[in-house]
Amino acid sequence: MAKIEAKILIVDDDIDVLNTARMYLKQQFTLVQIESNPELIPLHFERESFDVVLLDMNFKKGENDGSDGLHWLNQILDIDPNAIVILVTAYGEFDLAVQAIKSGGTDFITKPWKNEKLYATITSALQLRHSKLEVDRLKNTTKSITDDVEQKYSNFLGNSAPMQRVFSLIEKVGPTDANVLILGENGTGKELAARALHKKSDRANQVFIKVDLGSISETLFESELFGHVKGAFTDAKEDKPGRFELAQGGTLFLDEIGNLSLPLQAKLLSVLQQRKVSRVGSGKEIPIDIRLVCATNMPLYEVVDEGEFRQDLLYRINTVELKMPSLSERIEDMDILVEHFLNVFGKKYKKTNMRIDAGTMNKLKKHHWPGNIRELEHSVERAIILADGNKLGPNDFMLGSTKATAKAQEDENLNITENEKRLILKALDKHNGNVTRAAKELGLDRLALYRRMQKYGL
Repeated sequence: MAKIEAKILIVDDDIDVLNTARMYLKQQFTLVQIESNPELIPLHFERESFDVVLLDMNFKKGENDGSDGLHWLNQILDIDPNAIVILVTAYGEFDLAVQAIKSGGTDFITKPWKNEKLYATITSALQLRHSKLEVDRLKNTTKSITDDVEQKYSNFLGNSAPMQRVFSLIEKVGPTDANVLILGENGTGKELAARALHKKSDRANQVFIKVDLGSISETLFESELFGHVKGAFTDAKEDKPGRFELAQGGTLFLDEIGNLSLPLQAKLLSVLQQRKVSRVGSGKEIPIDIRLVCATNMPLYEVVDEGEFRQDLLYRINTVELKMPSLSERIEDMDILVEHFLNVFGKKYKKTNMRIDAGTMNKLKKHHWPGNIRELEHSVERAIILADGNKLGPNDFMLGSTKATAKAQEDENLNITENEKRLILKALDKHNGNVTRAAKELGLDRLALYRRMQKYGL
């Protein structure tokens, strides 16, 4: 039988006990070390990370109050808070064992022990050790991901008047629990605004949960947002909390809320009114405590007039409205934004001290940018990747082409998806970003064009 991968340390002043335990346990586990002098415990931990420690409770002859064991238990836990310590007690010292467990010990075993009992106790303790390490790993991973996300979204930049109005509104509304509706074209930074609201709120130390409603199918909507219980449907193999539950105490950001169908709007409205959710397959109501922030690139008031969005839901989600300006409305922020992206992508692609000349900056400022800041970000990233030196010129940015080149590209490119995206960009550019006029030019209704713009990230 293969040995279990584990490192065991046995600390006892009885040499016979140490040798007997080592002879048995080294047949079961990959590493077994023994120590008769507890003063050397720290030295062992400097050399190894032990999965389980067997620790005697008494080391001084004539004393059996367990004070030595409790002392060294605390020392071990100071060195490694996740240490698994099994206390070794004499028969009848039950109260002492209970005291040790209250002080942080994992389990206890009385001596003389039976080998089967010792083995079972250690293997059980190992499971706990693995669980603790996994929890730590997940915590560290979550913290790392959260730190990365916070760093990514901490650069909410702008000196222009439109952005100063955005910042001012966030300062006023952030500390409240008011529902906020963020409006704006794709790529204008609606998620940045939502995260800024969260960071300014009393819920800043709680979770921020984002839900892209445009990517959730109607069949999965309730399961994703409200959760489900095991057996609620074919693939429901275990209980699963929904996004409302996961956001408990924090902020729930519902992105692209304008994409919801009327039946789903009704279900969402019911939850927001009652402040309770019921998992699919369960009649139990779960109270929810969340701060709601929604966003859309659709003109919701026009959509309401067309009967495609519920007016009562709109009133529920827009206690305060925040309008994100397009890049063309804040063109004076171009310098600070480009400088930021030069630093970010210069570091990412190991091209330091990236610069851009004045002529190229003027070219960027004259471009319409239908994709807004997201398009600018991608353009700078692409330019840095393809640049030969550390100075970006007009030829490093593919912001337009001659009619002959464009015609050649049209003739060569027969991909339906690429051509549809190109036509949408062309129509938006022709009508200076006016979606209604662009939709009319393309022979689409406005909602259909919005959905295609979202599909292509425009």
